[in-house]
Parts: sequence; structure tokens; C-alpha cells
Amino acid sequence: MAFESLTDKLQSIFKNLRSKGRLTEADVKEAMKEVKRALLEADVNFRVVKSFIKTVTERAVGQDVLNGLNPGQMVIKIVKEEMEALMGSETTDLVINPGNEITTFMMAGLQGAGKTTTAAKIAGQLKKKGKKPLLVACDVYRPAAIKQLEVNGAKQGVPVFSMGEKKDPVDIAKASVEYARENGCNIVILDTAGRLHIDESMMEELQRIKENLDITQTILVVDAMTGQDAVNVAKSFEDKVGVDGVILTKLDGDTRGGAALSIRAVTGKPILYIGMGEKLEDLQQFYPDRMTSRILGMGDVLTLIEKAQNAVDEESAREMEKKLRKAEFGFDDFLTQMQQIKSMGGIADLLSMIPGVGSQMKNVEIDEGAMGHVEAIIYSMTPEERSNPNLLNPSRKKRIAMGAGVTIQEVNKLCKQFEQTRKMMKQMSGSMGKKGRRGGGLNFGGMKFPF
Repeated sequence: MAFESLTDKLQSIFKNLRSKGRLTEADVKEAMKEVKRALLEADVNFRVVKSFIKTVTERAVGQDVLNGLNPGQMVIKIVKEEMEALMGSETTDLVINPGNEITTFMMAGLQGAGKTTTAAKIAGQLKKKGKKPLLVACDVYRPAAIKQLEVNGAKQGVPVFSMGEKKDPVDIAKASVEYARENGCNIVILDTAGRLHIDESMMEELQRIKENLDITQTILVVDAMTGQDAVNVAKSFEDKVGVDGVILTKLDGDTRGGAALSIRAVTGKPILYIGMGEKLEDLQQFYPDRMTSRILGMGDVLTLIEKAQNAVDEESAREMEKKLRKAEFGFDDFLTQMQQIKSMGGIADLLSMIPGVGSQMKNVEIDEGAMGHVEAIIYSMTPEERSNPNLLNPSRKKRIAMGAGVTIQEVNKLCKQFEQTRKMMKQMSGSMGKKGRRGGGLNFGGMKFPF
């Protein structure tokens, strides 16, 4: 996960600061040296680090801080505020033209950054918001680029406009806008060609598209795993073509995360979205305050809540509550809730969003494959057994274990866990129902996940 190493180092520095009842100017400057080293190791731009440390130090050595009741906590608060400012402070979204005016986004970026996939994800998200997007295949050079866009568009249920590989991308882009107008589409997303590196022909093509079309926004897609190269790429595109916002992909990978902390300061352009996986919902809007909280090990409860809300609809939640009240909660419902958790992402990632939990779970092995065993056990049950767990006697459990390829002990463990979960959820449903809120939750591996 991005920032893991940086988070660990910053937490260690902050722990040392908090342990001191009083702070001297020397204490603050020594801590800032360590913060500087940690940021540079995370591949944050050197000039950005230098400016950041200077600002934090100037604020932190003020008399109000050093003489305050909790100076260590005050310094941490200053670091958090300045880190948020570094990444833009406020959340920036895509600009959508009002009324029936067509909005045109030009997606730009190097080959391999995930531009085509990201274009389809944006189209899918805009469709969920009631828009009518059209994906446009302007990459006529990369083999199978058009096919990739068509496949991704089909996954999102979004039409794709293509004129094949023999046409000029400018002509394709112009024709796509006319097609959108004639077919009631109000969003046009141009998937332009990338290269393995920045070259004049790519930049010239993007410039020609901008000269011939009314582009609402140019969105640059960069690979967070390339670190400072991502920042350099963003600077080059801004200088030569002009960009309105940046999308950072692969932030869920083994990356030090420095690009997220550098791009806004170096280019002056906001980060709009971050890519945290392959699924549609893994393209998340970028919130500087939430990202800062995660970097500093303070969790990200708001994103966790949004993931939970997206994983289950209100009608399903009400139906589940009815079952709980009538004690009709069965293994099929248990399985449904497990699958909802899977759709929210890995358990380790979810735990990292809970304040104070992520750091404690750092060295704990979480068996993500355990869910697969649970699914196999439940699928080996008959429909009657799933709806009425009381039928599960020793002989039935033995048959289920053989069918699922697991031990009888694993089946017994699941049954025990299921009973504990059913009791806990019934209690939660009753208490939460009185407050007019929907109830429910899942206790998986000792962790409770409310919905």
C-alpha cells in the first residue's frame, strides 16, 4: 500500500514528540530533520520538501506552540494542515457544462499509465450520476487500443465511438462530437494515444485536437508507481499542452507515494481522482484531508463509510433488518454480507482506514483467502441447510466438509462464528432500529463491519 513506509516513520517521529512534556526549538528542528528525511525517502520532490519543512518549522517554533499545554500535539496539527495545503486543501471535481451543452474531456498520458481503463471508469461513474457519456477511440497507433476501449466501455454499459485505425485522431474527435449531439450523449471522453516517453509528435497531436475542438478539460493520467517521473511527466504536459487536472493511478501498488504529495505544488494543477484498483469503484475522488489523515496514520473513516454505503442499497438493508428481527438470517445472507465486504476492497485496506487500527494490524497476517473457504463451505450446503442452520447435524457437516474440500473443524468453526454473528446482528438491529437507523453487520475473523 502506498505511503506505508512514510506513515510508519512519521508515526515514530510523532510518538517521540508527544512523549515530551515540553518542547524546545532544538526538539522541533530535530524532528523536522527526520520528517524531511522521511519525505525524501518517499520520493517527494526535493523543492517541495524544502518549502514544506521551512513553513512547518516557522509555525512550530512560535511561542504559542512551544509554551502551550500540549506542544507535541500542536506540532502534529501544523504538519497535518500544511500537508493538506500541499495537496490542495479543497477537493476539486470534473467541470461539467450546464444544460444540454456537450462536455468534452481529453484524456492524456503516457502509455501504460492506465489511461484507457481510467477513461472507462470515469464514464461509468458519470453514467451512475445520470449523465450520458460517449467514449471515443482516438488511439490509432497502439495495437488493440480500440478493442480495449470497446471491452472496457461494454463493462460500464457506455457506448464507444470508433472510426478504425486509418483515420486522423483530430477527424475522429470532431466526428465524435457530432455523433454525441445526434445520439443524445452529453459527455464526450477522448481516449488519446500515449507513448512510452514524451515526444513531439504526441504533444503536437494533442495540441491539434485542442485547436480543433472545444475541450472542456484536459485530464492527465499518471502512474503513481513511477514516483518523481510522474511529477516530471505532469510538468511537461502542463508546459506543452496545458492540463486542468491529474488522475493518479496504481496508488494501491508498491509505491512510495511521493507523486501525490508533489504534483499540486510542482504543476499547480489539482489531483482529481486516485486509482486504487481495477474495479469501477476503485477510482476514488481525491480528498486532500482524507489522504493526509491516512499518511499520518489517523485513518480515513469517511471513505470507509462511503465504501459501505456503496456496497449495499437501502432496500437490501431494510430487507436484511426484517430477517434479523424475525430470526430468519441464514447462511445465504451471511454470504451476501461477505461478498459486500469483498466488493469494498481487501480487509487489510479497510482496516487501515480505521483510526488506530491500521498500525496495530501491521504485523498481523490477514488471510484474505479465508473468505474463499467460507464460500466453498456454504455452497456445499443444500438450500434447506442454508436457510435453516439448525439442520446441520454431524453427518451433514461431514458431507459439507468433503464437498468443500475442508476439515470438519473448519465447518464447525464457521457454524459457531455464524451463530455469534447472528446474535450480535440481532442485538445491533434492535438497538439501532430504535434510533431509526438501519442495523446489521458482520463479524469476520473477530472484526465487526457495520453496514
